[in-house]
Parts: sequence; structure tokens; C-alpha cells
Amino acid sequence: MRLTTGMIAGLGLMGAVLLPAQVSAEPKIYAYPSSANFCPAGLQPVTISGVICCGTPNTATSYQQMMSHPAPKKHKVRHYHPRRASYSCVPGEKGCR
Repeated sequence: MRLTTGMIAGLGLMGAVLLPAQVSAEPKIYAYPSSANFCPAGLQPVTISGVICCGTPNTATSYQQMMSHPAPKKHKVRHYHPRRASYSCVPGEKGCR
């Protein structure tokens, strides 16, 4: 009796551990946004690892939405610093600028 209970518990634990690995093993198929659909009936343009082909997506977002960063882009502020004149000689002498 104890052996069968332990085996059932072990199989259940093994199934719980391996099931998420199998679900995450399938490739992500993203919908490809396009204005024209040249795919056969029932299919739409999809992106699989950067390749566009016909199929049915298994994710709700597009590849562009998934790759976009959630934080807004910061623009780099450039400061203008005028150059100071550097004299190597006394002004008015020959060769001074």
C-alpha cells in the first residue's frame, strides 16, 4: 500500500515538473501586421524566428510589440560650450591670431 502511494506521488511530482518544460518548448509564433493577406484561407502572415510565412499565431502580441521597450526613450541633451580664445603670444605681435 505504501509503495503504490509513493509511486503515484512520485509520478505526479514528475509530471508537475516536466509539464511546464513541454509547454515552453513550443516556438513562439507572432502575428505579422500587414495590409495584404496572400495566405490561403484560414491562415495569416506570421513571424517565426524572424521568418515571415503563413500560419496561425500562438501569441496575442506581435513581434514588434514584444521587442519594444516599455520605458520611453530618453533624448540626449547636448550642451553648447563656446570655445575660448587661446593666445600663444601677446595680441598685436606678428603671427598672433
